[in-house]
Amino acid sequence: MFLAVISILAGLVLLALGAEGLVRGSSSIALRMGVAPLVIGLTVVAFGTGSPEIVVSVQAAISGNSDLALGNIVGSNICNLALILGVAAIARPLHVRSALLHREVRLMIAVTLLLGVLLYDGTLSRLEGAALAIGAVLYTVGTYWAARKDRDKAVAAQFAQSLPDPQSSRARSVALVLGGFAGLLVGAHVLVSGAVTIAQAMGMSQVVIGLTVIAIGTSLPELATSVVAALRNDADVAFGNVLGSNILNILLVLGLVAMIRPISSAGLRPHDLGMMLGTAIIIYPLMWRGRILNRWEGTLLVLGYAAYIASALV
Repeated sequence: MFLAVISILAGLVLLALGAEGLVRGSSSIALRMGVAPLVIGLTVVAFGTGSPEIVVSVQAAISGNSDLALGNIVGSNICNLALILGVAAIARPLHVRSALLHREVRLMIAVTLLLGVLLYDGTLSRLEGAALAIGAVLYTVGTYWAARKDRDKAVAAQFAQSLPDPQSSRARSVALVLGGFAGLLVGAHVLVSGAVTIAQAMGMSQVVIGLTVIAIGTSLPELATSVVAALRNDADVAFGNVLGSNILNILLVLGLVAMIRPISSAGLRPHDLGMMLGTAIIIYPLMWRGRILNRWEGTLLVLGYAAYIASALV
């Protein structure tokens, strides 16, 4: 049991360091290639901060623990919206300016509803997973072109400020990417191993472990990115990071996992999916133009998340 806890902690550290290296290295390479900061922020950074969820879930599916993967994604999406945006708003009230992000939140609600429909029969099949993965490709391409056409200079400046120094050498950037991938792969392996061991020892389902401990752990890169962005008064970066991650979690991650091994939703309770959809819907009016997500609303989001975690562990 003690070694399993150490495995989880070591895995989380490796995942956080791996994601940081991947984001910094890939962002620097993209900047050198002349890609616009807004495009990088909504695509490269979203992939990078979401990489722990991707690697952990795929590793879980390969090792025959697809329940853990499903719990991780549902739990991560809830964590991103309730805990991370809540903490970011407490750090500094968030005022969203980008019209593009309003499109993103509507899309996030749509794909969350789609997931609920696909899981209605109790299984996410390989064919459905392939359809989700294709949707991830279309989403990425659409976001790339929409971001390129966006003319809001203030929002673009926010994303530019959030990116690493583009002057770092090409060799260093490549080393960061490779080191980041290595950290993610090793971290995912030891994290999944430790989580499965603890679930078995405590008589808990893998879904519950995924919804709670693993979800919070794999969301740490999004937490760091969003809180730092909030403190810099870059609300669009904070929201964009979370929205992009949630959309890709459903389309890309669950798509890949289902293609590897069909996913059963038997371990999920109705209010797990309800919480994921509910938080997605609640965020929408909080993002309306001219609207500020203030500290007391952020506090309510965090308290709501704490209540959900308590109910999941009971």
